[in-house]
Amino acid sequence: MIPEAREVHLSRKDRKVLEACCRSPVTLQRDLKRARIVLLAADGRSTRSIAKEVGVQPRIVSLWRHRYADHGLEGLQDKPRPGKQPIYTKTTDKRILKLLDKPPPQGFARWTGPLLAEALGDVDVQYVWRFLRSHKIDLVARKSWCESNDPNFTAKAADVVGLYVAPPAKAIVLCVDEKPSIQALERAQGYLKLPNGRALTGQSHDYKRHGTTTLFAALEVATGKIIATHSKRRRRVEFLDFMNSVTAAFPNRKLHVILDNLNTHKKNEDWLKAHPNVQFHFTPTSASWLNQVEVWFSILQGQSLSGTSFTSLKQLQEHIDAYVNAYNDRAEPFVWTKKKVRQRFKGRRITQL
Repeated sequence: MIPEAREVHLSRKDRKVLEACCRSPVTLQRDLKRARIVLLAADGRSTRSIAKEVGVQPRIVSLWRHRYADHGLEGLQDKPRPGKQPIYTKTTDKRILKLLDKPPPQGFARWTGPLLAEALGDVDVQYVWRFLRSHKIDLVARKSWCESNDPNFTAKAADVVGLYVAPPAKAIVLCVDEKPSIQALERAQGYLKLPNGRALTGQSHDYKRHGTTTLFAALEVATGKIIATHSKRRRRVEFLDFMNSVTAAFPNRKLHVILDNLNTHKKNEDWLKAHPNVQFHFTPTSASWLNQVEVWFSILQGQSLSGTSFTSLKQLQEHIDAYVNAYNDRAEPFVWTKKKVRQRFKGRRITQL
């Protein structure tokens, strides 16, 4: 049933506004219809005749007649609508985060989207995934860390970094370490052509062992050049033999040697007494990453050893030696860029029991 028609009285100002709205080519259709309804109602037209001329239902005409009569031009604007209430709220988000702090169900190594949705009971798995993505939470990726509990961490780190940033005058700073048990593996090598036409280098899964070698290396911090020798083992005697070759490469020079805390690197006071121009500096416990030669070992692995095949231990050793010679021809020193070296403590991370 159509409500009783309301009389519409237009002021001269409102009429000009509505007529301009009807003439404008950019007026939205909904606003155009509302303006025409009010103008025709002000001319005394009936609700049904206005509805027929404008092309709307009579109840629509009645609505806008009443809205203008009660509120004027402001009544022709849409009222704010509350919209659909969200199913999930910030409380749901807090429940997901709280659940992630708990151990996963028995028998599972980690939480997954379906496991979280199942544990929550009333949350769809798609929302769980959206929430995790929005908060950049990766349930699969894993990070490992090593925390140094060395009580002298600050002093040792400052000593090592100081040698990098401000080396002593007329002295050589060397980073020394070993890369043990490098395997001489023989694998079938070749190219694999995929169905889409793309060709990839590859190697067979099976292999044949031809022994291992231990690489002793010394990196000269000022130039980036490498001194390297091979050994079957990494005992104290092999380490001191390598240090003898290092001191012979720098006769009559003061040497500052950076080492990690391997047992064979320590308790060598007799050798140091026989070589007063050599001073050992040790990285903090569980902080061997401070030793720059570790960076070079990573470069060696990536550029020379990964994806290669060797038919003998001698071939492996010659291969590494050739790489060392080629590396030294273009060697550049590493630049220390880290501004602060901090010690991590167990109380500063989340421990999951």
